[in-house]
Amino acid sequence: MRYFLFAYLLIYFTIAFVIPTYRVWKRSGVNPITFRSADTAHDYIGKLFKIVMVSLVVVVLVYSFFPKIYSFLLPVFWLEYPLVRYTGVILLLLSLGWTVIAQLQMGNSWRIGIDEEKQTDLVQTGLFRFSRNPIFLGMIVTIFGFFMTIPNAFTLVILLIGFVLIQIQVRLEEEFLSKMHAASYDDYGKQVRRWL
Repeated sequence: MRYFLFAYLLIYFTIAFVIPTYRVWKRSGVNPITFRSADTAHDYIGKLFKIVMVSLVVVVLVYSFFPKIYSFLLPVFWLEYPLVRYTGVILLLLSLGWTVIAQLQMGNSWRIGIDEEKQTDLVQTGLFRFSRNPIFLGMIVTIFGFFMTIPNAFTLVILLIGFVLIQIQVRLEEEFLSKMHAASYDDYGKQVRRWL
């Protein structure tokens, strides 16, 4: 299990972030990473996201390669049961597949953050028929899966902070999309729920 989580994390970041970023940039010439260093709510959320992701990587590295140090992460022993752990693994695998499918369905409209410079299409097909934010939903399930797989104080904090940051980012993006696509997005919002 220790090495599986480290391998999963490498695969997740490669498939869910590196490859889609390269694919969109190659096809459209647009850098899909829109977080910058301005003093805005959007960019501040981006900085916090990076801290959360780096924290998750550190926790997985400690769990995978430094088991003697892992006890300092305050494991939640009463959750360390095979059923809980394997449920977490299943959630990790399902969320990865879900996220990748949603990204492929977004095509060149996929962004990390809000792109105020380039007009993007409003995607309403595929998984977007069931959820207005399937990629963010996949991310929530992913961090929940990590908590179930290695329950400790740090993965709990990562889960809680990640959940709050995603909730804020979703609202920022929905507000932006409502302005960009006007009535089309408003109609879409009435037909499809934010999550499921």
